[in-house]
Order: sequence, then C-alpha cells, then structure tokens
Amino acid sequence: MLLLLLLGIITFYILQKFLYRKYWKRGLGVAIGFESRSAYEGEVAYLREEITNDKFLPLPVLEVNLAMDKRLKFSGDAKDNASVTDQSYRRDIFSLFVRQKVIRRLPFVCERRGFYEITKADVIGYDFFFQRSFHDNREFKASMYVYPRLADSRRIALLCRAVSGMVVTRNRLFPDPFQFSGIREYRPSDPMHQINWKASAKGQGILVNQFDSTTNIRMKLILDTEDTGIVRRDKLNEEGIRIAASLASRMVKERMEVTVTGNGMKRIHLKEGAGRIQKLYEELARIDIYKQTERICEELGREKEKLLPDVIYVIVSMNQDKETADAVASLAETGNPVLWVIPVMSAAEHAVLSEVTVFRWEMEG
Repeated sequence: MLLLLLLGIITFYILQKFLYRKYWKRGLGVAIGFESRSAYEGEVAYLREEITNDKFLPLPVLEVNLAMDKRLKFSGDAKDNASVTDQSYRRDIFSLFVRQKVIRRLPFVCERRGFYEITKADVIGYDFFFQRSFHDNREFKASMYVYPRLADSRRIALLCRAVSGMVVTRNRLFPDPFQFSGIREYRPSDPMHQINWKASAKGQGILVNQFDSTTNIRMKLILDTEDTGIVRRDKLNEEGIRIAASLASRMVKERMEVTVTGNGMKRIHLKEGAGRIQKLYEELARIDIYKQTERICEELGREKEKLLPDVIYVIVSMNQDKETADAVASLAETGNPVLWVIPVMSAAEHAVLSEVTVFRWEMEG
C-alpha cells in the first residue's frame, strides 16, 4: 500500500512537472493599467491589476514584477501582498485556481508631479511542488500624468491683479479684465464663476457677467527651472512650476492669450478659453529639474531681440544672480511691462529693479 502511494506521488510529480512546463502560461492574462489618465500632486490614484488563469491548471503562486517609480507611494491593502525589492520594482503575489480571474485596485499617493509609465511585467510561475519556476515577459503601455499642484489661489489672484494693473498703466491699451461691464448670454467656454445667477433667474436664459475685452494684449510667461545655487533648491523650483501652471490657467480663463515657455520645456500657446490647459499641465509635468538647461538669460535675450508689441512678460525664476537680474532689466527696456515672480524662502531677500515689478512669493522653510 505504501509502495502504491509512493508510486502515485512520483507519477503525479512527473505529470504535473510536464503539464506546468508545457501549459503554465496558456490562458494566462496579465493586464496592468492606471485607472485615470492624470491626477494632481498629493491626490490618490489607483493602479489596476487584472490577472486571468483561463485553463484547467491552477497556479499556486504567481509573481508579477513591475518596474515602478519610487515616487508612487502605495498604501493600505496595496502593501499586504507585495514587497519592494529595490527602489524601482514592485512584486505582487497571486494564487489562482482553475479558470479564475483576480482583480486588484491598488491605491497610491502621487507625491510628485511627473510622467509615469509601466511598460513591462516580469511574470514568474511555479509548479505544484514549488520545485521549478517558469518565466515570461509581458509588454504593455500604461501611463499617467501627475500635474503640478495648483498654487495658493489667493496669491494667484494677487498676481492676476498685478498683471491687470500693468495693463491699465500701459496707456490703457486694454481695459482691466477684472472690470465688470455688463451681462450677456452664456457660452459653453465661459467659466462657471462668471454666471450671474440673479439675472439668470429672471427667465431670460443663463447669463454671464461681461468683462472688458483684453484686445490684442498677450501674456508671455517665461519659466526658469535652472538652479544656479550652490545648494539645490528643489522646493522653490517646484513651487515656481506650480505658480506657472496656476497663473497661466487663471489668465486663460479670464480670456487672455497666453504663451508659456522656458529653458526646461517646450513652448505652449494658449488662446482664450480653457482649451489647451491640459497640454500645458502635461508639459509642466514632464519638466526634469535635474536636467542641465541653458541660462534663462539666453531666452530673455531672444525675447528682447524680437521687439514684440503688446506683450506683458511674466518671469518666474528663483535665481537672483546679477546676470539674471540684468537680463530681466534689459527686457524691460523694450517698453513692454515685466513682472518678475521670485519664489523665496520666508527669511530670504529679493531683488529690486526700478523698471520691473517684482512679486515676492514666500515659502515656509
């Protein structure tokens, strides 16, 4: 009897070894993807794992190894069946019976802006006795953007009014975009906060507050992401990117034509309305603040040579060295208004230029 049992075990071992070697990945589906295309810094997003075993052969242990960015912080139940083998790999463990599908939604915190991709998964299966492992590589494309967190809305409103004030001062080439001038019928591109609910309640349809037109005046926002300091100032650099995203978005919604450019990004042109804001957010998400770039002085010099009429320049730069300050002052010599937004730590000093409006954007240490 014992001999028959032993013979049966040996036969089963040899049979399962043959079956797993030949069929372990047949009917095995691995689908990995982010549930949303984008999120903002600090928000919680989800990674979806869908593993299918569509055959009459169980998979007692299945490892799925994903190359992950360490800035995606998984939390809660997402850690229970996984381990981080180094700074860039996540290993998830599954156990699947015959013809079973397992779906997991793994929450993670988007700690920093960026463009995140998962392009492949290393899949490892084991036989019934864990005596042999089988490997397979699955390629796919899962990606998402983490947009910069929008900056403090109250201070952004102050910046918008600073831009408006510069426009009014410039011989009133266009009226204050925040100056109420009447009401008109609602258009799909109008922001919700401009709806005049009291007037709309009178039964004449949805009406919005009318503001004076910005005529041909444009805003050109130049973002400097180079760090010229001896000690890195990543916190200030990231805040500058948030300021650029927030200010450009606000001014476009207020129907001003905006161009955003800089020494670490592609040029993005935004016409009136909120049409291409997403493109701007995506470009800002991709900025690599550790990549070497040209000095912002070069960009400002090219702008001065263009002699563009009817342009308001907004420069967002934490660098206050003499070369940068001279380039900003030189741009103001064109006669176009220049606003220099300087992210600084709360105790730091900031530059003072006679022909340039300087906005000190303080951050806590």
